Amino acid sequence: MLQVGDDAPEFELSDQNGETVRLSAVLEKGPVVLFFYPAALSPGCTREACHFRDIVGEFAERGASILGISADDVAKQKKFDDTHRLGYPLLADTDGNVARAYGLKRRIPGIPAKRGTFVIGSDRKILAAVHSELNMNIHADEALGALAG
Repeated sequence: MLQVGDDAPEFELSDQNGETVRLSAVLEKGPVVLFFYPAALSPGCTREACHFRDIVGEFAERGASILGISADDVAKQKKFDDTHRLGYPLLADTDGNVARAYGLKRRIPGIPAKRGTFVIGSDRKILAAVHSELNMNIHADEALGALAG
């Protein structure tokens, strides 16, 4: 699992609208909060994603962009966004390569990636790493705290 000080691996994935999102392009605008969630529309992931949505303005005040990511396909990501009006990119890592690069891919095939959040500075360095499978709200709160300091 990547930790503070590590370089964030580059990636390019489709979001819920079929648009291509490249990490380096988003970082040109400022820091990125990249949160991995196991499954769109599941109860825990919905709580986590909605908490990010509810404080998105605080991230924007700090110049940060939010990117959600899971192994769900574009259509399911779109449904997740439409259902909960999340309003930020949800990326489809259908082959799990990005989760693997960030150290969140599980060893057992078919099991979703671990829940994890990374605050990435414009220089691609990891500024904070949040690893909690069960406490959904800690991800957004700790990411926001890392941007404040």
